[in-house]
Amino acid sequence: MKILVVDDEADVRALFEQRFRREIRSGVFSFSFAYSGEEALEYLHRHASEVVLILSDINMPGMSGLELLRHIRQEYDAPPPPAPPQVMMLTAYGDEASRQQALALGANDFLTKPVDFSALKEKLLYLTDHDN
Repeated sequence: MKILVVDDEADVRALFEQRFRREIRSGVFSFSFAYSGEEALEYLHRHASEVVLILSDINMPGMSGLELLRHIRQEYDAPPPPAPPQVMMLTAYGDEASRQQALALGANDFLTKPVDFSALKEKLLYLTDHDN
């Protein structure tokens, strides 16, 4: 499963690579990283058919994760092929308004930081097992 992680924090890459080391090595997950909404859209324009899941922070300078989600749903929601990517939003602010806005814009899930990597791994493995 190809996963695009979008977060403006530079240490996110090392954290994901450490927490999913076994799954990356065995080929279950493949991660790519973008450090802004704009960079994520550029990546998607080049690799849209490869990305199955997007994990995006909400609060980023420039284009927010919610703006990115809006762009993704406008540009990539026309099925098939390929199927539109799943989008999980991540935020340090677990407020209900952000959650409702993310879900209204088409987010598939909403997670708060710090990320519970055990729960995230379970969700990702579930998606992998139920991928068409």
